[in-house]
Amino acid sequence: MRQDEERQKDGARRALLAVPAALLAGAAMAQPGQGEAAMIRGTAAYRERIALPPGAVLEVRLEDISRADAPAELLASATIVTDRQVPIPFALAFDPARVNPAHRYTVRATLSLDGQVRWRTDTIHPVLTQGAGLEVALRLVADTGPAAAAPGGPAASILGREWVAEDILGKGVLDRSRTSITLAPEGRAFGIGGCNRWNGAYTLNGERLSFGPTAVTRMACMAPLDEQEQRFFQALGAVRRWRSQSGLLHLLGEDGSTLIRLAAMG
Repeated sequence: MRQDEERQKDGARRALLAVPAALLAGAAMAQPGQGEAAMIRGTAAYRERIALPPGAVLEVRLEDISRADAPAELLASATIVTDRQVPIPFALAFDPARVNPAHRYTVRATLSLDGQVRWRTDTIHPVLTQGAGLEVALRLVADTGPAAAAPGGPAASILGREWVAEDILGKGVLDRSRTSITLAPEGRAFGIGGCNRWNGAYTLNGERLSFGPTAVTRMACMAPLDEQEQRFFQALGAVRRWRSQSGLLHLLGEDGSTLIRLAAMG
């Protein structure tokens, strides 16, 4: 009898060891009812040698960016009034029961002086899943054009709308294909490349516009849609300016030539 019990215990131990450590960690993190929130810890800093006056405000957000065709979902946020210089430490409490191991998460932040955003994150800083952990170092970049994206500002008309490509690099687009861009007000862009969905960050400063690295789904595109999608992402990476003309959005290269021409939907 005792030998049977020992064999059963040994079998259970072997089964436990066979479970990947990352899955065990994810299951433990997502276990509800433990009475306290999990915590993401990190720092926020910028490159400029500018001293922060007392009262600077750091706002940090944990977002689910898994859906390329929808705005990011907010899981947690924190506001920190600081009297210290960068790097500024922060701790962001979140509910682990809301974390899906198959989803992608990022931490975004803004740093404000006298109510005006002066620095912000412009790239994805992954946390929690897909090899990322609970610690993050945020690199902020100067935000010199907050008025450009403010209500009534010159860029207000292009934000929050779906724009569908009519021409890419002067070669038109395929009939009944859909290549699109939506510029969300919080600095995130998403859309459809042709058959794959994509999302990433963008920087808007007056007439200047550029896109950061993009995350793209991995569906196989049939030719010639595959070529059109590659052309779209090539053009997107070269965008440096924008212009609105006759209801159309022109995304321009550094030399002012139109790389992508789009029409608003709805």
